Amino acid sequence: MNTQKLIRSGVANDTGKLRPSLQHGLEAALSVSDSMIDEVLAHLSLVTDPGRLTNLPQELAAIDPDQVEQLVLHSDALKATWDRELRRQFFEGGGHENESQLTVRFDDLRQLDDRQIDASIEFAMVEQELSRATAGLLPRLNALMSSLMGWLTVQPDLNPLRPAAYARALRAVLLVHVPDPAQRSALFVPVAGILGESLRQVYRELIQWLHAHGVEPLESPQTLLQDKTPRNAVGRTLLTLGHLRQLLAGDFSSQDAGEGFIHTMPLSMNALEDMDLIEPLIQRLRQRVSAPAAQPPVAELPVVSGHNLGRLLGQEVVRLMLENLTRDERLLPVIRQQIGLLEPTLIQLALADPRFFSERQHPARLLLESITQRSLGYLSPNEEGFSDLLRSITAAVRSINQVQASEEVFSRLLKRLRRRWEEDDMRKHQLREEATRALLHAEQRQMLAERLSTDFQHRMQGKEVPEFVQRFLCGPWAQALAESQLVSPAQGDEAVAMDGVADDLIWSAQPALIRRDAERLLKLVPRLLGQLRQGLQRIEYPDERMGQFFDALVALHEQAFESPVLPVLTAHPTPAPTADSAPVEAAESFWMADSEAAEAGFVAGTPQPEEPDTAQPAESGLSTGAWVDLLTQGQWVRAQLTWTSPRGSLFMFISASGLAHSMTRRTLDRLLGTDALRIVSRGGVVDGALDAVAQQALRNAHDPDDLA
Repeated sequence: MNTQKLIRSGVANDTGKLRPSLQHGLEAALSVSDSMIDEVLAHLSLVTDPGRLTNLPQELAAIDPDQVEQLVLHSDALKATWDRELRRQFFEGGGHENESQLTVRFDDLRQLDDRQIDASIEFAMVEQELSRATAGLLPRLNALMSSLMGWLTVQPDLNPLRPAAYARALRAVLLVHVPDPAQRSALFVPVAGILGESLRQVYRELIQWLHAHGVEPLESPQTLLQDKTPRNAVGRTLLTLGHLRQLLAGDFSSQDAGEGFIHTMPLSMNALEDMDLIEPLIQRLRQRVSAPAAQPPVAELPVVSGHNLGRLLGQEVVRLMLENLTRDERLLPVIRQQIGLLEPTLIQLALADPRFFSERQHPARLLLESITQRSLGYLSPNEEGFSDLLRSITAAVRSINQVQASEEVFSRLLKRLRRRWEEDDMRKHQLREEATRALLHAEQRQMLAERLSTDFQHRMQGKEVPEFVQRFLCGPWAQALAESQLVSPAQGDEAVAMDGVADDLIWSAQPALIRRDAERLLKLVPRLLGQLRQGLQRIEYPDERMGQFFDALVALHEQAFESPVLPVLTAHPTPAPTADSAPVEAAESFWMADSEAAEAGFVAGTPQPEEPDTAQPAESGLSTGAWVDLLTQGQWVRAQLTWTSPRGSLFMFISASGLAHSMTRRTLDRLLGTDALRIVSRGGVVDGALDAVAQQALRNAHDPDDLA
């Protein structure tokens, strides 16, 4: 590939003139997309070359030469599709077929049909091959792209050029240009390998190009280490999606099931060693990988019944799930240790009651989830309340390991634990309810204030009202009037009087009008200022800011009579609001009185005028139950999202100590963008551990390294 193609993406060769934007970086990657297809076709063309000097690589043996000829013949169309799909991935995040649709969750396996499983396997196969080929370069590229995007820390998952984007694009291309499923399946492995080498070169050139244009990588050793995605120590298990699906369906009862799965059964390695089957199995698998497709399998392994296969699979899934949990660094080490002690009991339960895998509401899974979710609330074993939590968990683990595991036993223990936690939960619930009431009231006031603001804009339309008066009416006064209507809806006279204040203020802010009726102004001002002060006190508007507004208003009145021209305060006619226009100030700020903010633990996020809002916005996508680490007053606090307002504009997090931390969506996105809020967990910890087992099965469906 030619580095000049990268430079020809629209960025000047003179590195001192312009720092590239994200758009430039993406176009640079796209500028060499044709070369990537050329390299793929050049390697595949070996299949159609009868005069080749070397033997055909084994991974190309199953490919139909006619299919390759068709791809070469329509190379221009292939390149056009590749470019289109890459653009869709880079700029739109993949559209409707996003990454989550091509991965699998443990609890969804029973609902997946063969086509969906095949799609997941194809995507995982390509992504893993591309990730493996670029492992040495990807962390550096992530650091550079995060810098280019304006992040403060490395964000590997937000790099639009990550291998997953190329994997999705490749799968989309093959779906279009290789309609035969068998041929498409035969092409995935070799094409992924070729593309991996090509992508490594693209990454190398992009890194050089970004460096040459002055982009400095972000340094985050922890993130860079995590990005290398180390392979799981027990990842050599032969777990597969099909077998997991059978386990969830309880379909391991017949003798035939054992024979059907004898060659790929996901046996526990320990169990295989106990049965003296490990060496024969590895030998068989090696022969399977190297033997031609038409060669019948050699029966070396003893037949294992479907019942035994199901038992061994259940053990393997439990062990993998617990390994994921005990390696989860979001949990404190002492908690992970207690979870690990449950292995014998959970294996015993899984063998006796397969519904442990198929039912999310099984008491044993609920017990594990309750322990992990509650433990997520603590960043340190020294935090208040953790010692009591650890004692309750330790007692529960000791108790359950002393009896025969059953659904009833786990159910009783779960109830006992919840009763023990009940008092603390009631205290947190009360605090949450108080905070929720304050937030709901503030949101209702905000909604009403936005409508009042729009009405005020209509009233000022075409009138010469100074901007500071416009901001005041559409912001603080709209909030004050909304508060009055919410708190005292029956007191109609007061509401009408406060509403009339807006008309009086608009009139008094127009110099041309007050000059014609100075007597009215003299009578109006004392009453107007008193009404404004009384209304603003309803929302605890700061006295200092109130005084600043009054000073500006009085100065306006004085200047109106000193000269017909106003050199200091320039008034402009208010434009007519459009259907999609937002109120001047109400849409940009969210008001909470000091007492409300204290009750709700409100985190103010609106920057001061002298502080430009340069934070990178981030779409959180958080739902109730998610855990975050929040930087507040210089200290990190672990808190859980327990409530979202009906409009989705307010979020409330509760820490393990029961303190509320609430904020607007805008503040949440700003904190995410500045790394002052970090997402710890979006959902169930146990569900995540089981999903990781499903992902391991997905990788094992095609990974030859796990078969030898």
